[in-house]
Amino acid sequence: MQLDFIQVTFLAVLQGATEFLPISSSGHLILPTLLFSWKDQGLTFDVAVHVGTLFAVLIYFRDDIQRLFAALMRSILRREHSVDSKLAWMLLAATIPAGLAGLLFSTQVELYGRSLLLIGITSIGFGLLLLVSDRLGLKQRSLADMDWKTAMLIGFAQVLALVPGTSRSGVTMTAALFADLDRAAAARFSFLLAIPIIAASGLLRGLELFQGGSDSVEWLVLLYAVLISSAVAFLCIHYFLRLIARVGFLPFVIYRIFLGITLIIIAL
Repeated sequence: MQLDFIQVTFLAVLQGATEFLPISSSGHLILPTLLFSWKDQGLTFDVAVHVGTLFAVLIYFRDDIQRLFAALMRSILRREHSVDSKLAWMLLAATIPAGLAGLLFSTQVELYGRSLLLIGITSIGFGLLLLVSDRLGLKQRSLADMDWKTAMLIGFAQVLALVPGTSRSGVTMTAALFADLDRAAAARFSFLLAIPIIAASGLLRGLELFQGGSDSVEWLVLLYAVLISSAVAFLCIHYFLRLIARVGFLPFVIYRIFLGITLIIIAL
């Protein structure tokens, strides 16, 4: 890992900001290499900032997670079923499609994921789709109204996040809005659904790192990156939930279109 203080800070902030906002992390994380000719940050750094964003979502939704886990355990051990246990099971089931797709197609994603033209087109296309879902969705259903059909629709939509420029949070919120969930419920389900995916991704990358070996791990630098990405991700979740309640997703759609046009111009 050959990064100076400014690079570490910039990349940690970028990861923390783009992990949960519907603006595509792949479209942003490729920019430092293109604009500043920075070297790839390496697997060790990737693991660190992913751990940071995982900490952020775990801390922010700690009450929800504790309640859902307790309900899940009661449904397994005592056969006591509730709205919370149903939601917990739906979150687990909705994770499966993207998990399997990631295992099957991770190599292809690595090969074609750096196409600026593709990222630019998908950033615009899925941004417009988010706008349509926000305009046409009835926004009448809460998480308590979730059913299995809706949960699996969102779960299969998450598979599309493997396409560079899509945005995992963006495409899951889009599916949720099309299923008539309100904005808060769509965002909340998307964030909770991110937990197993980020955890699994971090675990796989950690195993790759362990198997590959690392002789010069800069632990203080990694700890700093974890703290920065975690703090930024926490703030993004907090203010994002407030913003969409007031103005919806239009600011993010406009930003995605601007980003997509910029990437297409650079590519051409």
